[in-house]
Amino acid sequence: MRGTLAMENAALVLPHGVRRGSLLIEDGMIAALSPEAGGAFSADARYDAGGRYVSPGFIDLHVHGGGGHDFMDGTADAFAGAARTHLAHGTTTLLPTTVACADEELRHAFETLRAARRREEPLPHMPGLHLEGPYLSPLQAGAIDPRYLKTPDAAEVGRLLDMGGDDIARVTLACELPGALELCDRLARRGVLLSIGHSDAEYEQVCEAVLHGCSHVTHLYSAMSTLRRRGAYRHLGLVECAYLFDALTVEVIADGKHLPPELLRLIVRQKGVDSISLITDAMRGADLPDGTVARLGSLELGQDAVVRDGVAFAMDGSCFAGSVCTADRCVRTMWRQVGVPLHDAVRMMTQNPARVLGLSRRKGALAAGLDADLCVFDDGVRIADVFLRGERVERGG
Repeated sequence: MRGTLAMENAALVLPHGVRRGSLLIEDGMIAALSPEAGGAFSADARYDAGGRYVSPGFIDLHVHGGGGHDFMDGTADAFAGAARTHLAHGTTTLLPTTVACADEELRHAFETLRAARRREEPLPHMPGLHLEGPYLSPLQAGAIDPRYLKTPDAAEVGRLLDMGGDDIARVTLACELPGALELCDRLARRGVLLSIGHSDAEYEQVCEAVLHGCSHVTHLYSAMSTLRRRGAYRHLGLVECAYLFDALTVEVIADGKHLPPELLRLIVRQKGVDSISLITDAMRGADLPDGTVARLGSLELGQDAVVRDGVAFAMDGSCFAGSVCTADRCVRTMWRQVGVPLHDAVRMMTQNPARVLGLSRRKGALAAGLDADLCVFDDGVRIADVFLRGERVERGG
């Protein structure tokens, strides 16, 4: 916003605790913090938080859709609709995520990202796409259509980079594939976040991948190798490597379904709060009621799933078909079910993903000089208000 706004009577969620205080916002940025609950700043306008929590806006590194829309539907309206759904739940920065698909579908995804950015409406900051494929292991494809999986080919990778340009923010890949390390080198030079996922890699292959710039692990425990035995010998998979390598940060689907609370508790204990980001990995069924049939992937080529008990199931009920989580639910799960302190749960949805994306100088914390992307919520982590660059957002879902 232009001018100044004093946000008063707030419980400020800071990286190392919660304290009563006020914020001063000037020209869309956080200008100052005060330990005074109210009346500390002279400002053009005032906002009374009513004693509720005020945190940085949530940052989702991995999200496919929501509100009945998928980022691969191929229209700017659908793209904006998915983004708007997550904004209403506190997500002020997100990486729209694609899956392995036909080249034309991927081209449309880049085009709709650019079109959505031009819309004259408040939408989350979207620094680029997260490409979840096509360079994934067929042995760990999960819900991704194996018809579109590929091994990296230099000429084809060149076409992909030309298509996406600077709008490729992150790539998930299986580091054990032939040509994967050369691909990592090319992407690392462009500043792309390299994440190992949908991978059947073992210890030695993960070691090599880290040396070639891989620094993150996609949805820990989902679609990845784990400890296996061949003959008398045990071999570490990607799960164990994620714990072992300090150079690897991890993300978890914190819906309390994909990973039960006790497993989330183990991950926090062993990996440490600073190395974990929370993600929704949400498909179009996010924010839709139980019983809704929601297609996983694009409307034209995706597969039907049904929303039930806070998650998406395959139509035969045999397995999960995707997450319907939102960022506020991630924070609530970690705080209320896992037992992580609120400020740590928020840090895993704000400061940590900002650091992983290289956005720490702009976003992810309540600190002077950062963007005034903010969430206001109560003890149930129910969102009361969302601010983008200091402007209160009208939330229609």
